[in-house]
Amino acid sequence: MGISSLIAPRRGRLAAIAATAALTAAVFVLPAKAATDPKAVVKNYSDIALAMYTDSLTTAQALQTAVDALIAKPSQETLDAARTAWKAARVPYQQTEVYRFGNAIVDDWEGRVNGWPLDEGLIDYVDKSYGTESDENALYTANVIANKEIEIDGQKVDTSKITPDLLSGTLQEAGDIEANVATGYHAIEFLLWGQDLNGTGPGAGNRPYTDYDTANCTGGNCDRRGDYLKAATTLLVSDLQDMVNNWKEGGEARKALEDGEPNAAISTIFTGMGSLSYGELAGERMKLGLMLHDPEEEHDCFSDNTYNSHLYDATGIRDIYLGAYKRVDGSVVSGPSVSDLVKETDPAINTELTGKLDTTIAKMEAMKARAEGGEAYDQQIGEGNTEGNATVQAAIDALIDQTKSIERAVSSLKLEAIAFEGSDSLDAPDKVFQ
Repeated sequence: MGISSLIAPRRGRLAAIAATAALTAAVFVLPAKAATDPKAVVKNYSDIALAMYTDSLTTAQALQTAVDALIAKPSQETLDAARTAWKAARVPYQQTEVYRFGNAIVDDWEGRVNGWPLDEGLIDYVDKSYGTESDENALYTANVIANKEIEIDGQKVDTSKITPDLLSGTLQEAGDIEANVATGYHAIEFLLWGQDLNGTGPGAGNRPYTDYDTANCTGGNCDRRGDYLKAATTLLVSDLQDMVNNWKEGGEARKALEDGEPNAAISTIFTGMGSLSYGELAGERMKLGLMLHDPEEEHDCFSDNTYNSHLYDATGIRDIYLGAYKRVDGSVVSGPSVSDLVKETDPAINTELTGKLDTTIAKMEAMKARAEGGEAYDQQIGEGNTEGNATVQAAIDALIDQTKSIERAVSSLKLEAIAFEGSDSLDAPDKVFQ
């Protein structure tokens, strides 16, 4: 079974993947003396989801508190504290991304909290180098913070009050343009850091705290900028609470798995692992940016936190395969896993995949070490940086290699024709430059 080249936009592609997995997953037959109940595996998978999303909610609430402090008393100290809280909030959230693929409830929701890339000119002021218009997006420089009225699809829209409802109900993907990201982690990231104008040189965004100081305002509209940041963090907390509820006992996401056929649920688990590993992380988030040497293709592009986002995506894949997640408070949620199922059908494949998951983490840690040593991810993918490029490519190669072993694990359980997400950058690289 080869890696599927299921090419699709970055969001809204789960229907085909989920349908393929559900319709074609064959019944697998465990050994007669198998010790692991597939239903117990599914329950543990749901329990880990609940823990991950609960940690995401808790850290988002801490971010909300830090944002409130920044708005109430703008200073370098309160801005730095809010930035630190944002980075901390990314750690548990990124580990949840393995739940997107195969779980339609999660994928339909994901764009509200982690939509990217975004045309930041929709939200706030931008540098002249950004340009003033886009043939693809009429709202490219709408600057809601500076304007109390904008036009969407030929209609005047009142933006005088910046509220969560305005962000989520009117601005998010306005005009059916995915780059009009008005909510979620990356909108907040932009508001805390501002644009990273350093290209593939050193340095992240450098928004001054005085952008929130109404008494000594820089950037203009400091009160409305605070309103936007507060609305965005309020919305993030609310959206994460919704997903926590989906994974509680009786929640919609949990019931969809636990009330269905265990075989289909096991397929969902592997669909998430393979799709995040191959098409999304190795392809769209890493190989594409490396091919183009383009810092605009890095995931956390304003804060230069991309190396951590990639590391914790990979960590989430390993968490789910092994059925164990270390929570923010240090406790561990663990139980029966798909690794246990594979071990009982083909121990060699389980050993192979476990080792490759560890190898991928090691390659991601190497990127992190370079970043923490002063060479950010956008510098590592820069043109002419031979060593940095090689470090990123090694992580991409590890992700591709582990995906092949994920496929072998699927085959060992007689789960046929699971469609993993693909990427032009991996499957048809010539198209990237067309």
